[in-house]
Amino acid sequence: MPGIDQTREFHPLNIAVLTVSDTRTQADDTSGGFLVDSLVDAGHKLAGRAIVRDDVDAIAAQVGNWAKDDAVDVILTTGGTGFSPRDVTPEAVKPLFRREMDGFSILFHMASHDTVGLSTLQSRAFAGQIGDSFVFCLPGSTGACRDGWTRILQDELDSRYRPCSLPGQIPRLREQCA
Repeated sequence: MPGIDQTREFHPLNIAVLTVSDTRTQADDTSGGFLVDSLVDAGHKLAGRAIVRDDVDAIAAQVGNWAKDDAVDVILTTGGTGFSPRDVTPEAVKPLFRREMDGFSILFHMASHDTVGLSTLQSRAFAGQIGDSFVFCLPGSTGACRDGWTRILQDELDSRYRPCSLPGQIPRLREQCA
């Protein structure tokens, strides 16, 4: 049966959070704030936090810099995944991927459908891998971040999740989480 195996050791991940927005500041960034609070509450370490404008080069530069940093295991982005003219997170991040994680988008839409119905079609949430770093790109609403974290990421990023978890694919944890 899938789930958290409490007999196994928890291994915290180093997670960076990027908010993509032309208007948000750290003071009113509820989506990024939710992700930061959630990952810290789960026992992970905040490896970085930034806000960049909806600009392909700015998004790609920040994500790319974090992906090159050995101290960052996972990058979570919020914002820029919709269909407004300024939503360019997929265009900025997908070219950096060496692998896409198609299942994340499917699971996100399943979880999101439970809370927003057919409006989930307006999200281009996606995930993949740049080098050895995993990247999850969520919509900019706090509700969407809550769906993504509580229904998918909190368990998938927990090394105790069985039958397997993403930390087992991170080089520094492969032997401990096997």
